[in-house]
Amino acid sequence: MPSSFGLIIVGDEILSGKRADKHLPKVIELLSARGLALSYADYVGDDPARITATLRRAFASGDVVFSCGGIGATPDDHTRQCAAAALGVGLQLHPEAEALIRERMQDVAREQGVPYEPDRPDNLHRLNMGVFPAGARIIPNPYNKIPGFSCTGSGEGSVHFVPGFPVMAWPMIEWVLEQYCAPWFNRAPQMEHSVIVYGAMEATLTPLMLRIEQDHPQIKVFSLPSVDHPVHGRHIELGVKGPAREVPAAWKDLHQGLHEFGAKFGPELVRNL
Repeated sequence: MPSSFGLIIVGDEILSGKRADKHLPKVIELLSARGLALSYADYVGDDPARITATLRRAFASGDVVFSCGGIGATPDDHTRQCAAAALGVGLQLHPEAEALIRERMQDVAREQGVPYEPDRPDNLHRLNMGVFPAGARIIPNPYNKIPGFSCTGSGEGSVHFVPGFPVMAWPMIEWVLEQYCAPWFNRAPQMEHSVIVYGAMEATLTPLMLRIEQDHPQIKVFSLPSVDHPVHGRHIELGVKGPAREVPAAWKDLHQGLHEFGAKFGPELVRNL
């Protein structure tokens, strides 16, 4: 299995607040439905140096990473060029991408009732959307046929580049998961088990949390405090998460430790990740 799954969101419009990111919750959902989990997400504006540095780390990571946005052919789209720079390779028009883009242009001309003019300047410019780093593999786009692309770095990190538009990006990410990641689906089911704890302070619970993680190395203990919850008021959600087969024993020890502490309990929560 890959070391981790990651997500990169590219675009000044996200960092400025002009548009709200919708990819993060959707990618978490798509991975979770297949027994996988997202380990990290990076947000980067339309700055070529930052995009290149972010992609260089991804290619060196050994992870499966999805990159959303910036693969068009306007002056503010830098992702294709930055991917090539991060890999240390040149850019070239991908023959399959060219065929798909030309097919799309013919479709548009037919819909508009005008002749298809392959050498018209704007049509030639559209082919730039198929200029990918050398060695790239295409990702089919069921919405408008303009493909994304996948590349693998020397560190065995694979980055899968899709548009910023959710209507295109999400089915393309699903295609990548089914095409490249199916052997890992549901191989290591994860779950979490937690409880609402009233009237306790995180500092006093920390020794118990450290002991649980020491006794159960594959388990992570988490603590989510709240000061103004509309139902539970001031409380801590304290729990364990990790491989489904390891969680019950860790939960039993945590629950026992909370009893010994004299904690006041609220509802328990169990969630498959």
